[in-house]
Amino acid sequence: MTSTIRPAKKSFPRQRGVAVITALLLTTLAITIVASLFWQQQVQVRSIENQRLQLQKQWILRGALDWARLILREDGKYSATDDLNEPWAVPLSDTRLDQYVEKDNAQGDASEAVLSGAIQDAQARLNLTGLARNGEINPAEIGAFERLLSSLRQDPSLARALALQVAASQRHGSEASDARPLAFEQIDDLLAVPGFTQTVVRALNDAVIFLPRPTAVNVNTASAEVLSARLSPLSVSDSNALIVSRRKNSFQSLNDLTARLPGTQVSLDASQISVSTNFFLVNGRVTIRKAVLQVQGLVERNGASTQLIWVREV
Repeated sequence: MTSTIRPAKKSFPRQRGVAVITALLLTTLAITIVASLFWQQQVQVRSIENQRLQLQKQWILRGALDWARLILREDGKYSATDDLNEPWAVPLSDTRLDQYVEKDNAQGDASEAVLSGAIQDAQARLNLTGLARNGEINPAEIGAFERLLSSLRQDPSLARALALQVAASQRHGSEASDARPLAFEQIDDLLAVPGFTQTVVRALNDAVIFLPRPTAVNVNTASAEVLSARLSPLSVSDSNALIVSRRKNSFQSLNDLTARLPGTQVSLDASQISVSTNFFLVNGRVTIRKAVLQVQGLVERNGASTQLIWVREV
């Protein structure tokens, strides 16, 4: 009996199918790896671009701060008083920097930069550093702050609470090191004192400040509420009358101020009220494309010399 030999089944079609699937998987993997590398490269490029824009904005604002210091130095040379009619008080509206650069030299992002800013009299505000001296509360300054809080419809008892904190920070700082900075430097630091809320801080934002040392209020620049708080028992309405008077002619001396005071009898102390300023706030804002940087600096001026005390982003 003869046996029949059956031919072996061919597996080539199955092997070809597996090879195609393997090739597709490898291609997908390769594409994924390449896409991931491109994405990482794009992230790195964008990060470098953002860092470059940040540095450009910082340098532009640093130049603006130096320009502001130059304006203040020149003003200090020729003027013994400071008022809101002087050049330093004129704000800089949005200005494209390429307006001051020849078109052929305007290259890169700097040509797209828009700068704005303003200089403000820091002594137009009530300086809360004076609430305590050498670790002891100052009743006169507490009274002034209480009157300011009342004018702004806030709780006047907050004045003493803050004075105690300021005094405590001064005592702690003197024990550690005379060069140690004060615990209170910015108005937002008030939130660390019980009773001070965001609402209170917003109400005080343009009326108070912390300066490196006690200072007088400039009667030529202060608001009616600050003047009323400092020139007790002058009312806010009487302070508004002083503001109308100074718009016509700024106060040249404390004697000039005394002559123009309304009927209310006010005792003037040169350590509490003045017609000139040593501390100024410089605000700057620069925009490059859609990137924005806004900073504020505190400048101290003594005669014809200026010093940048601090600068921070806002």
